[in-house]
Amino acid sequence: MSRIVRVFPSSQALADAAVDQIRALAAGAIAARGRFVIALTGGSTPEKTYQQLAHRKSDWGRWFVFMGDDRHVPLHDVRSNFGMSQRTLLNNVPIPPAQLFPPPTAVQPVEACAEEYDRTVRTFFSGGPVIFDLVLLGLGDDGHTASLFPHAAALKRTAECVTSSPPGILPPPVNRVTFTFPVLNSARDVLFLVAGANKAGTMARVLNPAANVEDTPAAGIHPVRGTLTFLLDAAAAAQLPAEFLK
Repeated sequence: MSRIVRVFPSSQALADAAVDQIRALAAGAIAARGRFVIALTGGSTPEKTYQQLAHRKSDWGRWFVFMGDDRHVPLHDVRSNFGMSQRTLLNNVPIPPAQLFPPPTAVQPVEACAEEYDRTVRTFFSGGPVIFDLVLLGLGDDGHTASLFPHAAALKRTAECVTSSPPGILPPPVNRVTFTFPVLNSARDVLFLVAGANKAGTMARVLNPAANVEDTPAAGIHPVRGTLTFLLDAAAAAQLPAEFLK
């Protein structure tokens, strides 16, 4: 695994860099394999990135879009990560609708929704290795990423690509579906987008070699063969040791 930490003076500069990196990775994947398979994430920092990305050029017809996690709510609900992605990016670029793969949140209960999305992911990869070109991730104040919450049973799910998760301690208090560690760690590139002073202490814990994954699930992201990149604004990087700021 290769790990990169980049720090920017503002959340806007972070979003600019994220857009450039996503476009470059898309171009590389399309040149190498004819398609770009990405898992999006929710949150305010990715939202800003998506808004900017929608105004930039890419070979959109070769994008295939999944969600690394989502809330078990209707896709048009304001709490839906996919809904946010639609409003800011997906409705504004010419990706064919058949190449968008939202979690089937109309399926009840949440466990059945996760099982259905698991089948969708496996079918897309034709039963072979599930390897995303890029997985975007955020970081919760409690150390969660995707919907892998501290001390949750989902942390130990290794046979599934997708599993369900009850609400964490942060709002909104709704059930989730989420990719599991094996899928996240099989990606060719994993890109964390983290902004805000409220994330500084958590970010320091994530990068601490002694971090406990049960307490800080984001510390469990270690791509087996891929690159792990953290894009941070200065506020989120404020408590990092000096070696990460060189």
